[in-house]
Amino acid sequence: MDFFPSALDNLIDKFATLPGIGRKTAQRLAFFVMSLPDEEAISFADAITEAKNSIEYCAICLNLTDGEICVVCRDTGRDAGIVCVVPDSKGVLAIERSHEYKGRYHVLHGVISPMNSIGPDDIRIKELMARVSDGDVDEVIMATNPDTEGETTARYISRLLQPFGVKVTRLAYGIPVGGSLEFVDDATLMRALEGRLEM
Repeated sequence: MDFFPSALDNLIDKFATLPGIGRKTAQRLAFFVMSLPDEEAISFADAITEAKNSIEYCAICLNLTDGEICVVCRDTGRDAGIVCVVPDSKGVLAIERSHEYKGRYHVLHGVISPMNSIGPDDIRIKELMARVSDGDVDEVIMATNPDTEGETTARYISRLLQPFGVKVTRLAYGIPVGGSLEFVDDATLMRALEGRLEM
C-alpha cells in the first residue's frame, strides 16, 4: 500500500540518492520542502536549475566556475608555477581554508579506482599533462586522499610527470594537532616518522 502520493515518493527517492542521505533523512527533507511556502520552494528549485545551467569547468584547472576561467586562475597574484592536484572541487575548498597556499589547482574529477571501474582515462590526467608540457609548471603537489585510490592516483601521476623534470611533492601525513600518540594508528605514525622535520 502506498502511503504517499507518487510525486512525494519521487521527491523522497531523489533526496535518498544524495551522498550520506538515508531513507529517513530523505523523508524529512521531502516533508520540509513540502512545508515551504510556494515562493520558497520555487526559489529552492530555481537555485538547483540555475546552478546546473550556469556552472561549468574552468578552461585551465577544471574547477567549478560561472565563467570560462575560475577566480583562482584569474588571480594574477597566484604562482602559476605551482599546481596542487586535488580529486574534486571540495579539495580546492579544503586547501583554500588554510589561507597558506598561493599557487593554482588542477581538479581531476575523480581518482583511479579499479574496484569502481575508474581508470586513468576516466579522470582529467591528460589535461594536467598538457599544462605541465607547456613548461610553465615547476612543482606539482599531489593532494589526493591518503587512501588506496588516492595513493594509486598520486603514484601514477608522479610517474607520468618524471620525463618533464618538474618537482612532484605529496602532502605530508602525520599526527593531528591536539592528538595523542597512544591513539594514533601504525600507518599514520609511520608516515609521521618518515615526514619528520628538523627543528
